[in-house]
Amino acid sequence: MNAIELRLLRNAEYLQYVKDFTGIINLNNPESLGIETKLSAFNTKISELEALYKKALASDKTQELLLLDERRDNAINGIYYFLLSQSYHYEADKKQKAQLLLDNMALYGSGIARLNYQAETATLNNLMRDWENKPELTDAVAFFSLSTWVDEMKAANDLFNTTYLSRTQEYGDASPETIKTKREETNAAYYALRDRIDALHLLVETPPSPYITVINQLNALTDQYNILLVNRKETGAVQQKNENPPLQ
Repeated sequence: MNAIELRLLRNAEYLQYVKDFTGIINLNNPESLGIETKLSAFNTKISELEALYKKALASDKTQELLLLDERRDNAINGIYYFLLSQSYHYEADKKQKAQLLLDNMALYGSGIARLNYQAETATLNNLMRDWENKPELTDAVAFFSLSTWVDEMKAANDLFNTTYLSRTQEYGDASPETIKTKREETNAAYYALRDRIDALHLLVETPPSPYITVINQLNALTDQYNILLVNRKETGAVQQKNENPPLQ
């Protein structure tokens, strides 16, 4: 069967893929194919993963994080667009100082507000550290009277990080298993089922193989998700906002 890099699928995509995978198999009489045991083990892991994922989405702190993330996004975007406008200023001093801060921001990549949760927290902390400790950047911030913007960004980012850690602690208290660990277990069950189907198909001595139909259908499903991953890579969307980035 066709391969797919499961680790590149985000949690919601991954969950939908594995559920679709079992859904197709269920439409092809798995008992007659001799794969019901592997399928049952796979379904168990999917159910456990889905329960963890729903728990994460249901947390009160998840909604709070969305608001805090929007708040810090507004701050960094506000600073960026202000500086961008000043970089076109007719006064050379303003233009130079604005470009100095923009160049520093560019060191951390474009679209800071689109980074995933953890990456944005770290990036904003590093950026603010630069602006507090490098004299030429500190002077430029003061020159434009940006301290209130920077204070707002720092306050929102610090509160976001505190809330994020608190939510993570809640998850840990609720269950020792993380979504990452459960995905790895689900992966193992997935490969066991997939390899079982492939092996039985290869052992068929007299065609047509009773597995060819389900294999073709599963390959069509996998191809759809592979296209999704290719399109994401080509559009550079891998680092877009997502609290559950691809698991390595």
